[in-house]
This record gives sequence, structure tokens and C-alpha cells, in this order.
Amino acid sequence: MIYTITLQNCAFFARHGVHDEEEFLGQRFFVDAELDVEAGDALERDSIDDTVNYGIAFSVIEEIVTGRRRYLIEALALDVAKELCRRFPTIRRAKISVRKPNAPVPGVLDYVQVSVEHFA
Repeated sequence: MIYTITLQNCAFFARHGVHDEEEFLGQRFFVDAELDVEAGDALERDSIDDTVNYGIAFSVIEEIVTGRRRYLIEALALDVAKELCRRFPTIRRAKISVRKPNAPVPGVLDYVQVSVEHFA
């Protein structure tokens, strides 16, 4: 059996982007994580030790997003997906979306978003 854990709209201040100003000024980034998890005995046993602890998952996301600079938010999303799958072997699929509200584009928009799916 597979079940899904979703962390929605996690917000972090970071310095990702191609332009020097993006590194210098920084901005908020928003991350959604949709994690398909192999249930095993976790649900029957009601055991946090046998599932994905979403508090730890949030900390993993935070560590990566606020860590070293990436030029592409696509690369950032992939790094988050891979690390979550590495840290939690019961994750079968990690879909990570990263939103950048202040993307340097010549126009008006709410945000730029990319999504990456990683299958473990």
C-alpha cells in the first residue's frame, strides 16, 4: 500500500538564481513536497519510526534550500527530492515544486514555479 504525505507552501529565505543581485539580495522561496510512501507496517503499528517523519522532512528541505546557492530552481528541486528519498527509504516518489515569487522577468506575474519528480 502507498500513501501520500504533502508538505505545502514551506517558506524559506535563500539566495538562488543566475543574477548576482539574486545572490546579494536574496528572496523568499516556497516549496511543496508530495511524497508517495510505501506503508509497510507503519499504519497498522501506528509507528512514527516506520514512516516519514514530516518534521524531519521539513528540516531536510530547509537545510537544502537555505544552503549553497543554485543557479536553477530546477536543480534545487531535484536536490531536495533526492535527499528526501535518500533519508527516507520508504519514499517511492518525491514530487518537489519550488516557487520563486520575485523572478527577474520583464513582466508581471505572481511567481515562477518548477516541479521535479524523482522515483526511488
